[in-house]
Amino acid sequence: MKRQIIQIDEAKCNGCGLCIPNCHEGALQLIDGKARLVSDLFCDGLGACIGRCPEGAITIIEREAEPYDEIKVMESIIPKGRNTILAHLEHLKEHGEEEYLAQAIAFLKENKVDLSPGASPHTSPLKPAAHQLHQHVGGCPGSAMRDFLANSSQPSAQYTETYSELRQWPVQLHLLNPAASYLRGADLVLAADCVAFSMGNFHHHYLKGKSLAIACPKLDSGKEIYVEKLASMVRDAGINTITVVMMEVPCCGGLLHLAQLAMQKAGKRIPLKKAIISVQGEVLEENWLLN
Repeated sequence: MKRQIIQIDEAKCNGCGLCIPNCHEGALQLIDGKARLVSDLFCDGLGACIGRCPEGAITIIEREAEPYDEIKVMESIIPKGRNTILAHLEHLKEHGEEEYLAQAIAFLKENKVDLSPGASPHTSPLKPAAHQLHQHVGGCPGSAMRDFLANSSQPSAQYTETYSELRQWPVQLHLLNPAASYLRGADLVLAADCVAFSMGNFHHHYLKGKSLAIACPKLDSGKEIYVEKLASMVRDAGINTITVVMMEVPCCGGLLHLAQLAMQKAGKRIPLKKAIISVQGEVLEENWLLN
């Protein structure tokens, strides 16, 4: 029995991430600056990602398909490093492959693979402990439970009344009309849904004098509609800039890809800023990206 599956030439891959949104099975992720096939178990071999690779780094190969073997998959993934290993484990968990996940964790323990940050995955004893590993891969890291109040020794900041800087309604990207007057020539803030709840001064720091669109790159459907709307804003409404404000969790990265895809579709480059916010509302990164 032969099976078609994608193959990535890492020497050609420049890490642009344009292939990621087209992998409907979620088998592709951008890790350590390269597109990775984190689990060939879910690659459908249809090659939807190929059309988005400007470097020609993705091809479809045909090979004899053996029964899926999680141990063989782990042997091929481990040399790629900690981030790829964790992405594969999370991928199995999200698709309900509990048996394969158990096999993978057992293999890591048996081979004393160290998953602690900065460690070589080949030589050190297994860290963290098994219960910690299960906790880490129990779904998306963005949904991991954290209790800030229980861990905080600092008193709450004194309440100060502030005023909204919101200049339009609606704000959800599916509901926005790209031809709306408040978008013409505007500076657009494209923010993940959770940002304003995590960041106490979101209105003052990012929203003042700007138009707003909010979206969740993990949970929202119809992302191709998002790309079309953003492209229309760039091409037809003539927005000046886009500031993409994301949470620090990995699943938020898709929001930046949507903005980049939209500019490519519009055939027009405008200034693009990337901002990453911690789950406790701190600005971890803020910089303009070179187009």
